[in-house]
This record gives sequence, C-alpha cells and structure tokens, in this order.
Amino acid sequence: MGDYIYDYFSQILLSVRSMSGFAISDLFDILITAFIIYKVMLWMKETRTWSLLKGFALFSGAYAVALLFQFNTLTWLIQNTYNVGLIAIIVIFQPELRKVLEQIGKGKVFSSFVTADRQDTGVDTYTANEIIEALVAMSKARTGALILVQNNVPLGDHEQTGIPIDAVMSRQLLINIFEDKTPLHDGAVIIRNNRIAAATCVLPLTQSPLARELGTRHRAAVGASEVSDALCLIVSEETGCISAAKEGKLHRDLSIGDLREKFVESFGDDKKRLILWRGRNEKNKKT
Repeated sequence: MGDYIYDYFSQILLSVRSMSGFAISDLFDILITAFIIYKVMLWMKETRTWSLLKGFALFSGAYAVALLFQFNTLTWLIQNTYNVGLIAIIVIFQPELRKVLEQIGKGKVFSSFVTADRQDTGVDTYTANEIIEALVAMSKARTGALILVQNNVPLGDHEQTGIPIDAVMSRQLLINIFEDKTPLHDGAVIIRNNRIAAATCVLPLTQSPLARELGTRHRAAVGASEVSDALCLIVSEETGCISAAKEGKLHRDLSIGDLREKFVESFGDDKKRLILWRGRNEKNKKT
C-alpha cells in the first residue's frame, strides 16, 4: 500500500516537472477543452444521460477500489467488462448521440447548451393541489389525460418530443389542454418546476404485461416511470378512473386521498401540506 501511494505521488511530481515548456497556447487549449466539457455536461443534465453517467462513474470508482485493495477477481471482471465498454456506450447513448449530431447539423448545438443550465425538481403544495383538482374534474367528465410530474431525473428527452408551453400552473389550463379535439389533447403533459413545460409529448411504451383493458396512456405512463422517477398520472377516458405509475408499477382506481399520498411519497414528507385547496391563496392570486 505504501509503495503504491509513493509511486502515485512520484508520477504527479514528474508530471509537474515536465510542464517547464508550458506555453500560452497550452493554456487556451485547456480552457477551451474545459469549456466544451462543461457545456456538454450541462446539456446532458436535461436528459437521462446524466443518471447513466453517474452510474458509469460509480462503476469506475469500484474499479479503482478493486485495484487499490488488489481484489483480483473483481478487477478481472471489471476489466473484461471494459473491453466491450465502447460498444455499450454507443448502444446506451445512441438517442443522445443522434440528437447531438442533428443539432450540430442544424446549427442549434450552442443554443441547446444555453438552455440546459437550469434544472429544478419537485412541486409545491399549490401545484400539487391544482393537479389533483384537475384530475378529479377530468375524471368526472371522463376526459382522458396523461400527466408527468418531473422529480430528480430530467425529462428533457420526452419534453423535446412535444410542444413547448412554459405556462403558469392552473387546473383550468390542464383541463383545457386535454379537452377532446383540441390541438394539444393527444400525448402527455410534462410539469417541471411548478410550470406546465410541454404538451403532446411522446413517451416510450412499457414492454411489461398489463391488463388487457388498459390502453396506450397507461402503457406510456408505466414506460415513462421505468426510465425516470417522475410521478405519472392517468385519467381513463373509458371509465374515468385515476391511476398513477411510479417506478414501473401501476396503481389504479385512486381516490383523492390516494393522490395526496402519491405526491407526499414522491415530493415531500409533510402530509399536512397536501390539503386539497378550494381555491388559490392570496399569494398565487397576485402572481
């Protein structure tokens, strides 16, 4: 162990000494590279690529620990996994890589970097209650609806498939979006940072077996919950029943109390905060 640490710091000292020929062009080279890496990381935070990268970092950390403590079996396993790592990265990140190339071809790559530096999660009490009241109203009218409430995993991939809204949250607007035969009623609505971010979003369908009477909305909600930690809410057009999908599991025929519990489980631990309001409070009226 001591020899390993000594060799490590010796290599660092040798690297520092080798920088005697450091020029101004090298400084600009480092700064430009760091800027590009920074912008790429900001863009990745808009998609689920960020979560995959964190998993890759943990995998690399395990490899470093295995080398440090000489876990031969674990080291051999990880090394052989790395042999196909490049192919795995291409397969896993294929949608993101294709999107980057498309944006470069359209000249929009820098604009996407600019808009990728803000990421907020969760919902407040007002938003939660507005969503619940909208679901109850649509359930009574048997208006089909599919709503995704973003949590920690960004939904940028899904959001980009829809039409940007970026509107202040209100139950009236949600109900109007899903009104039959309106331009925005088909697809999912994504709610991010207490605002309606986008509508008509396309979601991946789950491959897990579901009840035969369940349609595309339920399969899309379960599929989205499998690749994110979003709270996916569905109103059945046929029965008016409200369901929720979370972590690949579908919970059907939810009451108002059940919906409150789902919001508490996903976004907070204070059950007293999630009271079904009968109107807007004074603060939200002013905004």
